Amino acid sequence: MRRGVGILATVLRVIGMIIFAILVIHILLVVFDANQANAFATFIRSGANLFSLGLTDLFTPKDPKVAVGVNYGIAAVVWLVITGIVVGLVRRVRF
Repeated sequence: MRRGVGILATVLRVIGMIIFAILVIHILLVVFDANQANAFATFIRSGANLFSLGLTDLFTPKDPKVAVGVNYGIAAVVWLVITGIVVGLVRRVRF
């Protein structure tokens, strides 16, 4: 049973890291002026919007690149924290 908990914790950590990566890639694509009509950029933007936790307009600086960096960056950090907490709780489960 302990091995199952370890596998579950690993799966949850990987999912959290994928969400974090999507948010960071979106920030990089915006900051470096990627073609927003590109299929990959569109896919990443859709995923980032899905996982942004409603933080896309938390801060509204004049520069839209800074806005994306700050707001999606905060969402990425929140996902890291959530992932760490959930994985920690799962690892503490005793059967």
